[in-house]
Amino acid sequence: MKLGYNTNGLGDHRWEDALELTARAGYRSVGITIDHHCLDPYAADFPRQVERYQRTLKRLGLSCVIETGARFLLDAHRKHEPTLISGDPQGRERRVDFLKRAIHLADDLGADCVSFWAGILREPWSREETMETLARGVREVCEHAAHYGVKLGFEPEPGMFIETMADFKELEERVSHPSLGLTIDIGHLYCVEQPRREAANSAAPTSPASAGICSIKRRQTELLVVPHLLEWGPKIVNIHIEDMRRGVHEHLRFGEGEIDFAPVMEALRSVQYSGGIHVELSRHSHMAPQVLQESFEFLSQL
Repeated sequence: MKLGYNTNGLGDHRWEDALELTARAGYRSVGITIDHHCLDPYAADFPRQVERYQRTLKRLGLSCVIETGARFLLDAHRKHEPTLISGDPQGRERRVDFLKRAIHLADDLGADCVSFWAGILREPWSREETMETLARGVREVCEHAAHYGVKLGFEPEPGMFIETMADFKELEERVSHPSLGLTIDIGHLYCVEQPRREAANSAAPTSPASAGICSIKRRQTELLVVPHLLEWGPKIVNIHIEDMRRGVHEHLRFGEGEIDFAPVMEALRSVQYSGGIHVELSRHSHMAPQVLQESFEFLSQL
């Protein structure tokens, strides 16, 4: 496994400085959120930017994944729009084109994968119609990725049409393409997933007497997060990580939320996950040097 950091948490730095800080802190990977200030695929000098990025990654010994969650890159007025489930067909085509450009960039940089998500459903569509529209777009992106030998990591996201692992399973069955892998965000699992019945039944009850042996945080993590890592291990191509509280989609610094990360790392080791584990704290750019270092120190102990 390789510890990494997402550039969306380094938005106040020049990208060269951001990569230097990441490598100096000890990280071996970087999640590159392509945006207006960082490898904008629509920029006139994009090819030159890619060459510089290639050289810098090589010099610093960093591997990478390509992240496509920029907030206003495709639409200056609407966050994360258009998506693969936008009502406007031309908007959906624009998102597909953007993802294809991300695939080309991943090929150029030798990235481990391209990570993407569904988007928020804003149309009065049925679940069947929405799922079929999404599957059609994902399938097109998968076919393009297969041509370049690039892996894709689809990320379930709280509040989006695909937000749980059950949602992803339904999508995966419809798409049925070998290029479709999985990006799992540890905080998202803790935030939205329900305890597995079999896991809940087998877990020992937590009491004041047993709290010192098995903390409430550990038990909750083992119920909400670990079963999904064990089930989906072979499909996982990318990990996002941060602290979070149950039912609140807010990315927190480690120690500010409710997650016990020891069983998370144990589960990833048990499924022999060898990819990047990328800290995602996109709202902490104003204190990035501090948070970058403290996150590395916390995770490297595990």
